[in-house]
Amino acid sequence: MDQLPKCGANYAPLSPITFLNRASKFYANRTSVIYERTRFTWQQTYERCCRLASSLRSLNIVKNDVVSVLAPNIPAMYEMHFAVPMAGAVLNTINIRLDSKTIATILRHSEAKVFFVDCQYVPLAREALRLLMDQTKDSRVPESSIPLVIVIDDIDSPTGVRLGELEYEQLVHKGNPRYVPGDLEDEWDPIALNYTSGTTSEPKGVVYSHRGAFLSTLSLVLGWEMGSEPVYLWTLPMFHCNGWTFTWGIAARGGTNVCLRNTAASDIYRSIAMHKVTHMCCAPIIFNVLLQAEPKERGQKITPPVQILTGGAPPPAALLEKIEPLGFHVTHAYGLTEATGPALVCEWQAKWNQLPRDDQAKFKARQGISILTLADVDVKDLKTMASVPHDGKTMGEIVLRGSSIMKGYFKDPKATSKAFKDGWFLTGDVGVVHPDGYLEIKDRSKDVIISGGENVSSVEVESVLYKHPRVLEAAVVAMPHPHWGESPCAFVTLSKNSAVGTDVDVSEAEIISYCRKNLPHFTVPKKVIFLAELPKNSTGKILKNELRVKAKHFVVSDNHSEKSNIQAPQYGEQILQALSRL
Repeated sequence: MDQLPKCGANYAPLSPITFLNRASKFYANRTSVIYERTRFTWQQTYERCCRLASSLRSLNIVKNDVVSVLAPNIPAMYEMHFAVPMAGAVLNTINIRLDSKTIATILRHSEAKVFFVDCQYVPLAREALRLLMDQTKDSRVPESSIPLVIVIDDIDSPTGVRLGELEYEQLVHKGNPRYVPGDLEDEWDPIALNYTSGTTSEPKGVVYSHRGAFLSTLSLVLGWEMGSEPVYLWTLPMFHCNGWTFTWGIAARGGTNVCLRNTAASDIYRSIAMHKVTHMCCAPIIFNVLLQAEPKERGQKITPPVQILTGGAPPPAALLEKIEPLGFHVTHAYGLTEATGPALVCEWQAKWNQLPRDDQAKFKARQGISILTLADVDVKDLKTMASVPHDGKTMGEIVLRGSSIMKGYFKDPKATSKAFKDGWFLTGDVGVVHPDGYLEIKDRSKDVIISGGENVSSVEVESVLYKHPRVLEAAVVAMPHPHWGESPCAFVTLSKNSAVGTDVDVSEAEIISYCRKNLPHFTVPKKVIFLAELPKNSTGKILKNELRVKAKHFVVSDNHSEKSNIQAPQYGEQILQALSRL
């Protein structure tokens, strides 16, 4: 067949920002965003995004510049998912649970030109910027690496808090509502930069393309069978994999975004009842939040059921059996930051409805099959790259390939090359394939602890433990936790006290206190076990498998303080524990 030309009539680069333009035209008067007393329509959201994009351009933001934001699930955070790429820039959403040192590292590495900061996190941002400025004085980084800071005041209840001269709503007000974004020349251009710690102490920047974000978004709204006009409750942080791409997906379906700054159980149940929520995403930890709510907080039984897409550590079958009678229908997903969010979804089969409830829960806890726009998924023996038998027993590494896989790690070609092998992305997770083709994770080869769905790097925790003057050796593994699923457990060998030549008691509380001073609190070990010697193989490598077996015998007590943390109406103590492996 003769070569047929590609032209403007038959080809357009794929980008999820086109979903907003479509929503403004065909769903103009539908409610797009709800945040307490604040409401916008899709036409208003489109105009606000145009205004913000226009203002960013007036601040000399150009193509591929990085714009960072530190904010919870508020309207501004949602709008920036469209406005920043409409300005040609790359959006970098920062985890608000990180410490100031890590945030400073991200700002430096990303070379962010603008840094949006929610009013609630101004103290954290101020400290991160101070650290960044100290580095410029030491000539480790150029002064140009200090970004322009813009505060996002609360649109529903302004606080007056400022850091610098500019404020978000001022930029929106001053911008041009008729701003026309430039045509996207290449769908391979970056749209977002998301940082993940993985198994190293230094975060890695994962770059998404417009094409990958577009295809991943479509896969999830189709695979989850999300119909038109969904009402989506933001119990998953938008900063995490861009809200698993549902920031763009809700626009694609002309739905309504219900934004929550605080996510206590009362806020969730209240929002579900008030706004007739149909969909939400979360990690299994949120199931405990919902289950532990007081009867007066729950209100009447939820009908019809709210659809929940969950990720992170597989939800225990017993937990699923408890949550669904409350009015929730759960679908399990698996993915990681490098896969633009969920890569596998446990697609339900009608024949499973005939099974006993406990068997249904076991099927539902599997990781499932690939999303529609992944080219392929497999479990392989990495030595031979041969696929493992579909017997549900033979283990291998889960590998993925497709357009929704990251472009690579920002400014890290070595790590990028290591992540790709023979046309596959290596997840680092060990799994099996059942006879029906459904995948199930059996272990995590990278020793990442999944606490409340969020990655905790054992290497990072160990590096801090080794800095303690009395710690000779340390190894950190996962242990069961009644709320977070997993939590760090530290095994420690103490050194002799050089001053007296004998051991001096070092308590578990002292080690934990030391870690709390040097680590984000969610990564701090919940248990410290002192051993005379850590188990090792013949080459001196610490046998973490043996330590994991020991750690399974320890369970953190379900004390009052932990319950209080879960129920506290603070974003950082609740839903932010609900980040997934994604």
